[in-house]
Amino acid sequence: MKKNDLSIALTIVLVMLAFNAFPAVGSAYHYLNNTYGMWMSFLKFAVLATFGESLALRLRTGRYNQKGFGLIPRAIVWGLLGLTIKMAFIIFASGTPIFLQYMGFTEATTVMQQAFSPLKLLVAFAISSTMNLIYAPVMMTLHRITDTHIVANGGTIRGLFRPVLFRKIFNELDWDSMWNFVFKKTIPFFWIPAHTITFLGYVLIITAFSLNNQNN
Repeated sequence: MKKNDLSIALTIVLVMLAFNAFPAVGSAYHYLNNTYGMWMSFLKFAVLATFGESLALRLRTGRYNQKGFGLIPRAIVWGLLGLTIKMAFIIFASGTPIFLQYMGFTEATTVMQQAFSPLKLLVAFAISSTMNLIYAPVMMTLHRITDTHIVANGGTIRGLFRPVLFRKIFNELDWDSMWNFVFKKTIPFFWIPAHTITFLGYVLIITAFSLNNQNN
């Protein structure tokens, strides 16, 4: 294990220990999430999603960063994408049960506030499916475009803010990979099941937050 690997592993362990050993850390985190949800979404995606890309680079090249990779520009883009992801979570978590109710599933909005049941699982699956089939392909395509733009401009912060050649990059994307792997495999076999589990608890958080705002 390299020195950088050890440092990152130690950092992750220390963060996990802080949340487990000091309840105030967890309380502060939940407070910030509830009070500054969009800002926290920007920060979390900027850090965690960028770390995921950096880790993928480490697996491919043995390095967490390299010239032209654009660590900071990627963090900025992921932060902005995080805002749209947060928005999508709220819209689909709230809107899909209402649509199901409109279509005749009268318990769709109330079942998500109750204990786990097959009906709750079904609604969570519907929320995840609508979000990943409607929003996710657009976000994934935009992300691929921004990644291409960052690399084409040398991974610099200045290059990030140059005009994005959307039409040129869009036409040059590897659509075979996008369709046959990203859309056809990762969405139905990973993201929809993963977000189904996420939405089983997420709707309760949204409901509690809404009720708290009404009371205040």
